[in-house]
Amino acid sequence: MIVVRLTKSFMVAALAAFALMVAYNNVADWGANYAFVQHVLGMDTTFPGNPLTGRAITDPSLWRAAYVAIIAAEAVVGVVLGIAALRMLRALRDGARFAQAKTWVAAGCGLGFALWFFGFMVVGGEYFQMWQSATWNGQESAFRFYMTMLGVLIFVSLPEPH
Repeated sequence: MIVVRLTKSFMVAALAAFALMVAYNNVADWGANYAFVQHVLGMDTTFPGNPLTGRAITDPSLWRAAYVAIIAAEAVVGVVLGIAALRMLRALRDGARFAQAKTWVAAGCGLGFALWFFGFMVVGGEYFQMWQSATWNGQESAFRFYMTMLGVLIFVSLPEPH
């Protein structure tokens, strides 16, 4: 039982580290992914003649605001999952407390799902037609992120053997 709880705690801590590293990297190397946000929101690399480009956002201040919101969301996901991992580790020998700590995992993974599925797949991918860009398409990466989070959430949500 302890091994399963330790594994669950480690997996959640790894998700926290991932989200925090992504947030840090986006701050430390601002230009790399800021260009991504600029091109996706600007819809300047979608198919020629795309009739949906009226949705494009071309105001640099809105690009910056969107990028800051993405980074903030990544950081919040990391912090919430970090809290979850710490709470789980502190409750390893207490089944009821360990189960309560899992609610933080649900919150963190839910926020991560909101960011990487809703934000990148629904808003970026479909609304801003990111899927049409050969260069600025982050759907595969986002898919890996939210599916990993969902997998960990499902595993963590299962009861531990006695």
